[in-house]
Amino acid sequence: MTEPRTPVLVRAEHDPRLEARIVQRWPLAYDEGACAEEDRPAFARAASGIAHLAGELVLVQDDASFLARVRAGAPARAVSLPRGPGGRRRFEKRLGNKHDKLDLESCVAVAGLDGPRLLAFGSGSLPVRTWIACYTPSRESVRMVDAGPLYEALRAELAFSGGALNIEGAAVVQGALRLFQRGNGDHGGHPATVDLDLAAFLDWLDAGGVMPALDRITHYDLGEERGVRFGFTDACELGPDRIAYLASAEDSPDAVEDGQVLGSRVGIIDGAGARWVELRAEPGAAGALKAEGIALDPERPDRAWVVLDPDDPDRAAELCEVALGGPWAA
Repeated sequence: MTEPRTPVLVRAEHDPRLEARIVQRWPLAYDEGACAEEDRPAFARAASGIAHLAGELVLVQDDASFLARVRAGAPARAVSLPRGPGGRRRFEKRLGNKHDKLDLESCVAVAGLDGPRLLAFGSGSLPVRTWIACYTPSRESVRMVDAGPLYEALRAELAFSGGALNIEGAAVVQGALRLFQRGNGDHGGHPATVDLDLAAFLDWLDAGGVMPALDRITHYDLGEERGVRFGFTDACELGPDRIAYLASAEDSPDAVEDGQVLGSRVGIIDGAGARWVELRAEPGAAGALKAEGIALDPERPDRAWVVLDPDDPDRAAELCEVALGGPWAA
């Protein structure tokens, strides 16, 4: 492993001018229903990332090999990914195959020769979780890329990984692909970001070019709740050199096991630093929220879309419309 660099540390500050309030929630049931032959449950269940793609929202799941295409208020449509060991597309403790999952935790939309496409990234927390799924809706095709060399470089860069890699977010920022390390658990690392030149990354991904260098590593202090640190769970572009991010405080021992979630925050990263506000549920809602994916509404600057992960294979993930108040715009 490489010796840790000394990145800049950015401390996120609470900004009382900001507001992020859930105004509607929809359980993400599949229009097609369950299918035993496809090993598909009746709903998206562990939503972990979301992006706008070809006029729809597309989300990834960390414990089921399906994408879900969705419009607000309508049933989701399933897109099957390749099967895993034993022909399974569902992965959970009671099936004894949790560690076989791709663990797709983040996604981002980029341009392609056949129109926009979605890149979905494995977390890298285990060797099987180093794949990138490339989905092109115009062709209804999925290409799986073994990105092991990239993940090995990310893991070896201790200033970024802290020795326990867990990629939870991806966003495009001014010609760079920015990856977000969650930084949860007891390994002693930080929530962190690293930039890769986007053109070089796509050349490496599509044509076997030279793997891009890891650049501009930054550490973050995202705060804590009852002694549990907040870590990144997703991010998306908010504007030129501005990022909207999600962070959750999950009392988990490492990057593999789940734990009790104590709350989620929505924040901004820009040239002025980082600031956050609590993600608020509608009145009367019970329990802390585990917010796992965020996408800004391209038509309404005061709206975002967030997906919630119930951490329960028998419960549907939820799509939430979030009202943004305060100085989110530059």
